Amino acid sequence: MDVHQHLWTPGFIAALRRRHAPPRLDGWTLHLSGEAPYEVDPRHHDIAHRASLEDANDLALVALSSPLGVEHLPAAEAVPIIDAYHEDALALPRPFRAWAATCLDDPDPGRLEKNLAQGMAGLQLPATALLDAAGFERVAALLDALTAADLPLFVHPGPAAPHGAGPSWWPAVVGYVQQMHAAWYAFQAYGRPRHPRLRVCFALLAGLAPLHTERLIARGGGGRGRVDPLTFVETSSYGPRAIDAVVRELGVDVVVNGSDRPYATAPATGLGAAADHAINTVNPRRLLGLPAIATCV
Repeated sequence: MDVHQHLWTPGFIAALRRRHAPPRLDGWTLHLSGEAPYEVDPRHHDIAHRASLEDANDLALVALSSPLGVEHLPAAEAVPIIDAYHEDALALPRPFRAWAATCLDDPDPGRLEKNLAQGMAGLQLPATALLDAAGFERVAALLDALTAADLPLFVHPGPAAPHGAGPSWWPAVVGYVQQMHAAWYAFQAYGRPRHPRLRVCFALLAGLAPLHTERLIARGGGGRGRVDPLTFVETSSYGPRAIDAVVRELGVDVVVNGSDRPYATAPATGLGAAADHAINTVNPRRLLGLPAIATCV
């Protein structure tokens, strides 16, 4: 399984092209507030082509691209784009399935419940919405709806802060990682106490936030040696060294495979067949609430 992909469907693309302000798509040039214009490769979002890259027996979860900032738009602008994304995403062929999205200007749990009942795998939220107590309070009803449906939350980087004329890699390497780091610790401080049964997965190994536990303890925090079995991290954009370090801190049971396709490929873990089976199959099934696969003995 791959819990982290992006696939822009025709309705979603059309909605971005109708806009006159970021986020908008001019032909295949993407314009965002905090990043340089980006030339999108049309083949990356060709559904038939993307399906041909996947094994028919796999499961690939696609998500709205939160760095675009759609979820943060005023409701009148965000809802039509998100509705277009949901309509097309629900019609994607195998092996695709989708994370739901939500408008943060109007976080409606009833709308989310409807999306989940239609077959969405869970809810994706941008890390930029989950950086402090106020952020978690704002989405508390959504997280309650997820818990009631026994479906997970996926935390993904949100829009990057403007960085002037810096290098093109800066948002992905600095901004996104900082967001995920902050969201990881904000969830521990504010999210988990309020939502003890919620399963959650943090993209890109939570920006390697789990590796800072020693500093957390040194500054008065706690948690060393205690692993939350309902809090997962996925592997996108990292490789064997980072994955190994996180497994040493959290154990293998909460690490799941994610690629961030089409922007990257699923990393090799270098941890051996048993760990790969856990990360690619067993752990994602627990994250999604799917039954375990029976094994012959």
